[in-house]
Amino acid sequence: MGSRTRVRGRAPRSVLVTLAVGASVVLAGCGADTGTADGPTEITMWSHSAGNPAELEVINRIIADFNASQDEYVVDAEFFPQGAYNDAIVAAATADDLPCLLDMDGPVMPNWAWAEVITPLDLPEELTDQFLPSTVGEWEGEIYSIGYWDAALSVLARRSILEDNGIRIPTMERPWSLEEFDEALVTLKEAGFEYAIDMGVADTGEWWAYAYSPLLQSFGGDLIDRDTFLSADAVLNGPEAVAFGEWFHSLFERELASRTPTAGRQDFPLGNVALSWNGNWSAPAAFEAFGDDVLFLPPPDFGAGPKIGGASWQWGASANCDAVEGARDYIEFSLAPEYIAEFSNLTGLIPATEEAAALTDNYAEGGPLAQMLDYSREYALIRPPTPAYAVISSVFEKTLQDVMNGADVQGSLDRAVDQIDFNIETNNGYGF
Repeated sequence: MGSRTRVRGRAPRSVLVTLAVGASVVLAGCGADTGTADGPTEITMWSHSAGNPAELEVINRIIADFNASQDEYVVDAEFFPQGAYNDAIVAAATADDLPCLLDMDGPVMPNWAWAEVITPLDLPEELTDQFLPSTVGEWEGEIYSIGYWDAALSVLARRSILEDNGIRIPTMERPWSLEEFDEALVTLKEAGFEYAIDMGVADTGEWWAYAYSPLLQSFGGDLIDRDTFLSADAVLNGPEAVAFGEWFHSLFERELASRTPTAGRQDFPLGNVALSWNGNWSAPAAFEAFGDDVLFLPPPDFGAGPKIGGASWQWGASANCDAVEGARDYIEFSLAPEYIAEFSNLTGLIPATEEAAALTDNYAEGGPLAQMLDYSREYALIRPPTPAYAVISSVFEKTLQDVMNGADVQGSLDRAVDQIDFNIETNNGYGF
């Protein structure tokens, strides 16, 4: 049986929205139609993938294959533009009209689990143990979501430029230190580049926490105390965090990076900058521009080890789906290595399992991006798994933008801690 899909019209772009920030939400969703003797049970699905033909191609294939593989369930998918998706989820939760299957950004999952929007998946351990830890979403010891892929940040460079300027090419065994990275930026600036590195600050929203909190963490700070998840005090405004903030501001004050880079992350492929702090999704443009001269270098070690962000879009089942077993069957079916590999081949993203990686062009052993799988495995730190994350991310973005533009570092971080801690306190610690 073929799949039936619909694509929602484009809605205004929205900021990251999660459920139950500041209030409890009771949901009674009705995500499936009960099957009858005349036909299979319909399982409704929502995804954020409208506007992404590569993702749609794979998802539609999985749906068609699942529907054809059995006669008990039929998946009926509806696709939304990413900017409108979370708003649609909030509206559906309010109206008790959530679908059975839904995808979610990894850092959002704890909020949805805390708000009882989604249900544990109860997938077999022998399956989930094969996945990169950052692609498996856990809350209070149970798995609520799982993804086909992850993304990894890297320092994009050109071998010829580093060698011409006497700059050591770092490795995972010996990454750049803070001093060495800073010296490399100064050397490249003095070599004639207007800016040594594109840090991507033209991007907004979740990019700021995803891209820059790992640098904070490599300095030894963090967005929240992960021992308790009850406060950001001492980790977001302690001496390590202040050192990070002062260094981050200095990148722009010394004109090593631009506050107004070219839109669309084009400065590196155009040759305007020597380095770029970017993800594996940027590989196609970089390879097209420079071929095998491109390097995807490990993140620097600023004192507490190299760090990158972990956890991206994952699949789960709504808490009150009438056909939750069918939803779980679909998710487990969709995790076959060939689907994960096809997703990677079409999107360039990191496959979630070694078995799938071996089936891909880029991430098989010896492939041009194989090391990015190692970065994800060794360096990925998931964004804080707390329902407070939506507030943490928003506060961090505003605070770091202020610091970039010259605001007092200590005072800015102290205010950020106050805002985050106030939100946690007013929500009774979110259950911690």
